[in-house]
Amino acid sequence: MKKIHHCSAGIDIGARNIYIGIEGQEVAIYGTFTSDFRSAVSYLQEQKITSVAMEATGSYWFILYDILTESGFDVWLVDGRQTKQVPGRKTDVKDCQWINQLHSFGLLNRCFVAEGLVKELRNYQRLREDHIRSAAMHSNHMQKSLIEMNIRLPEVLSQVHGVSGMAMIEAMLAGERDPHKLLSLCDIRLIKNKSEEILKALEGFYTEAGLFKLKQAHEAYHFYQKQINECDKRIDEVLKRNQKPPKNNLKKTSKPVRHNPYQVDRMEDHLIHLFGGIDATQLPGITSYTWFQLYTETGENLLKWKSEKHFTSWLGLSPGQHNSGKSRRNKSKGKPKAGQIFRVIAQSLIKSKKIALGEFGRRIRARKGSRVAIKAVARKLAEQYWRLIVKGKEFVEYGINKYQERLLQQKRKYLQKLTLELEKSAPPTQDVKLQAITMKV
Repeated sequence: MKKIHHCSAGIDIGARNIYIGIEGQEVAIYGTFTSDFRSAVSYLQEQKITSVAMEATGSYWFILYDILTESGFDVWLVDGRQTKQVPGRKTDVKDCQWINQLHSFGLLNRCFVAEGLVKELRNYQRLREDHIRSAAMHSNHMQKSLIEMNIRLPEVLSQVHGVSGMAMIEAMLAGERDPHKLLSLCDIRLIKNKSEEILKALEGFYTEAGLFKLKQAHEAYHFYQKQINECDKRIDEVLKRNQKPPKNNLKKTSKPVRHNPYQVDRMEDHLIHLFGGIDATQLPGITSYTWFQLYTETGENLLKWKSEKHFTSWLGLSPGQHNSGKSRRNKSKGKPKAGQIFRVIAQSLIKSKKIALGEFGRRIRARKGSRVAIKAVARKLAEQYWRLIVKGKEFVEYGINKYQERLLQQKRKYLQKLTLELEKSAPPTQDVKLQAITMKV
């Protein structure tokens, strides 16, 4: 094998030290403070290194990657699965040397690293998702506290943390115990349709411990709602600071977002402007909420992946092969967050009764189960997303009827082909029956 990167180095990053391996040199060890990183950069410059490979280890690599990039090095961030050590004793010293050896022969692939605006928005977006999960946890705590006092609101309300549910909880914490007064705080539609059920659900057995737990969960839930709003404000500021979209491109109609929508002014217009006028919400299941999530994980330039196959493989949505002899096994791949977003969208699409991808997913589910069906639908949607963003191909959702017509045409062609084969091999007495079948088809 020929060397591709001649002036290269491999770096193994840890919590306390980093190890730098250069061919023909002893392994250099530096600390993880910023001053130590500066010293490591000076050492690499003295050795006339131009290309550096390093593992994506936790969050330790963030600052070192930025410092090396600013210093003019060609930095390759690689997946740790590509640098698995050969059998034998494993040490940090051997790891950095092994990384350098693999990199010098061009056996490593770069990881996708977000930069600039995408990197900043990704930080706010991921922080927001953490707050949403924490708020959901405390919402469950509120439900549990109510159930422990036998207040059965979770059974009669679709969302305890909705407007009506929160109004009743706040009244309970203020000392109100009368079910009729609590019912009066609900929405008019609930009073009209579920008044008897809600009154029965409100006849609980109040305890000091239960009310204390309910108060703690209620305050924590509102705290995280406030944190989510702060993230939305920061996202709004960053988008407006980048560049405001023209007002004449204001999109009048948009897909509704049911849960945790962004409190950002003209979110879809910002996204359309960032993608050069392409609207990804025309794809089934993609709203402004999921589109912004995809943008923060993949950016607007999908040409970093050569084709839709490379894109779906990076997302962890393509089947991984791990064959040996007659053995045929699927090798599990990593699951980037962007791939998980497509999987979540696919779950909702399979339930849809009017979308062709939903019918496709249900057919796969009937034969191979939900897990395979979700992955298959997510992969098709990811391919359509790549083609739309890269090639600008307009997507038209024909619906289930068009999809079923195409399936029938395929079945007709298959039956006609099968009939012709049977006519050639069947005895003369069965020719009449086969001709009748052919006529019906």
